[in-house]
Amino acid sequence: MAKKDDCIFCKLANHVIETDYVYEDDLVCAFKDANPQAPVHVLVVPKDHYDNIVDDVPADVLAAMVHAVGEVARACGIDESGFRVIANTGEAAGQTVMHLHMHVLGGTRLGEESMGSE
Repeated sequence: MAKKDDCIFCKLANHVIETDYVYEDDLVCAFKDANPQAPVHVLVVPKDHYDNIVDDVPADVLAAMVHAVGEVARACGIDESGFRVIANTGEAAGQTVMHLHMHVLGGTRLGEESMGSE
């Protein structure tokens, strides 16, 4: 998969645009959401472009994303208190940036209003 020149998450994940990074490895990076829905709201994003979780994403990329979720939770101090992980797929589910990403939310008791819409 390649990067898309017009994709904001491709630009952020590949440091074309810098942001507040929380975690990074060869396949994925994680950064703070620009519109946080909880005290901790971090996005885990693959460096290659996939529209969503059903876009033939290689197993190693999915595994890297799941690993990054744990690293983010530990780095943000929510690994023991609990957190929510959300991957919206498609407009009807609230996905507004069409680049696969997982929301990691925590730092407070989460109710129905914190469901990861962008």
